[in-house]
Amino acid sequence: MTTDIQTDVQIIDQPCTSTRSLRAWSILILTSAIGLFIDLWSKSYAFATVSQHPVNIHREDVIIADDLWRLIPPHEPMSVMNHVLEFTLVLNPGAVFGIGAGQRWFFVVFTVIAIIISLVLFVRWTSARDWMAHTGFGLIIAGGIGNLYDRLVYACVRDFIHPLPGVHLPFGLSWPGGNTELWPYVSNIADAFLIVGIIMLMIHAWRMPNESQEAETDQSESASTTSG
Repeated sequence: MTTDIQTDVQIIDQPCTSTRSLRAWSILILTSAIGLFIDLWSKSYAFATVSQHPVNIHREDVIIADDLWRLIPPHEPMSVMNHVLEFTLVLNPGAVFGIGAGQRWFFVVFTVIAIIISLVLFVRWTSARDWMAHTGFGLIIAGGIGNLYDRLVYACVRDFIHPLPGVHLPFGLSWPGGNTELWPYVSNIADAFLIVGIIMLMIHAWRMPNESQEAETDQSESASTTSG
């Protein structure tokens, strides 16, 4: 009889998997959908307002262009906060921060695989109560699809966010290529979602051993109380 009660307690204490959790799927889907909308809207809004005239990007022009800079008219960056944030229009043929320029189809395939892996990990690695992991996966999917959309529709990624403009490296240091800005990269909301999502998953992974130990302790105490 005691063994049956202990088994029932263990079954009750075991967290429900994300696969059967409406809350987990809701967080994932809503985060992905809202994040994707924000990313695509922000890109369209920036390319319509940052320059003096709306900048329309056409896939055919990007494919045949030797230099993507020629597709963006000269314009003054839009300062949001001096030396903190500005908006400037850039077409990125690579990945985050311009890495791997010219490898568009590689990043298309890589993004699709990353999204599939994220969904598999969401199902197999998280429980119904792991809201941080669900949100992190949602942000990664939103960022991945946002930049994937750009690569398929425009053959490049539309970037416009430049943090820390005019702030230079100390002691005369410079990046490879000679750039002395502390943060020379221009990115977008999708890139930010990807970074935040990865950080959230790292925090979740770091907290998992502690949560497992607490769950085992609670199960042991419940079993002891029941048997007593």
